[in-house]
Amino acid sequence: MQDDPNDAKASFDTLYTRPDPRDYFSILGSLDYAIPELAKPVFRRAANAFRKIKGRDASILDLGSSYGINAALFRYPISVDMLRTRYARREMMALTSEETRALDKAYFQSWPRARPERLVAVDVSAPAVAYAREVGLVDDGVAADLEEGAPPEIARCFSDVDMIISTGVVGYVTANTFETLLAANARPPWVISFCLRMFDYAPIAETLARHGLKTEKLSSAAFVQRRFQDEEEAQQVLDVLAKRGLDPDGLESDGLLMAELFVSRPPEDVKALPIEQLVRVVSGRELSFGPRLVQVKRGSQRLLAPMRP
Repeated sequence: MQDDPNDAKASFDTLYTRPDPRDYFSILGSLDYAIPELAKPVFRRAANAFRKIKGRDASILDLGSSYGINAALFRYPISVDMLRTRYARREMMALTSEETRALDKAYFQSWPRARPERLVAVDVSAPAVAYAREVGLVDDGVAADLEEGAPPEIARCFSDVDMIISTGVVGYVTANTFETLLAANARPPWVISFCLRMFDYAPIAETLARHGLKTEKLSSAAFVQRRFQDEEEAQQVLDVLAKRGLDPDGLESDGLLMAELFVSRPPEDVKALPIEQLVRVVSGRELSFGPRLVQVKRGSQRLLAPMRP
């Protein structure tokens, strides 16, 4: 059994070293990476609610932004499947990275911008942040490891942030990163995190509470992150869940990494709009995923087996 839950997951670190997202969509797309698509309506509803309560548009920071995929989906009328199909074309695969970035910039600029919010990218990958800035998916960006403290440019990007969003960075970052962000901010932001069930969100919620934020968990839904890469990853994640005392039935046992939604806001904003009114979503389980390993019962044993069509 893994001591660090991160060790249970397949590593895709090399995908974030490229100067463009073609390999990102090729590899993660082959595993039906779904969380950005499922998070999009949540982020948009939260931004609408913020505008209604505060009377202004939010400045949004995407923590663990990678190539700006959340920003692209939030800002433009496009989907993950559209991007995956685009980058899978033979003509796109033959381009140099410089040609890809130039074409991507024109592609995104060709869409009507559906959202007025300012978007900031933060990620440890300098190539990914540079891409998001160059093609215009975000208004600003910083490549930094906030676990180690605040970079010099933190004031420029973080001091007026109204909302922090993330889809999968929790686990790679801890409460230290959120402490860095909130200490640099002039006002308590809303924090909207999709956190894999294998990770404990409590330390982060405790840190946010010290900064005056109340955390709510959406107890009525779970969200598909992606399929397991292989049997080894599936078994290791199931072991981590067992160690945490969590039941995977109907969730990870169906061959899918699952995330939960946590929303942290000042108490007066929670009172004005509880999470059940703020978020109305579907989980993504109805999507057409490719072949995956599911956990089945055979007598007193639980085994991993291919899902039957």
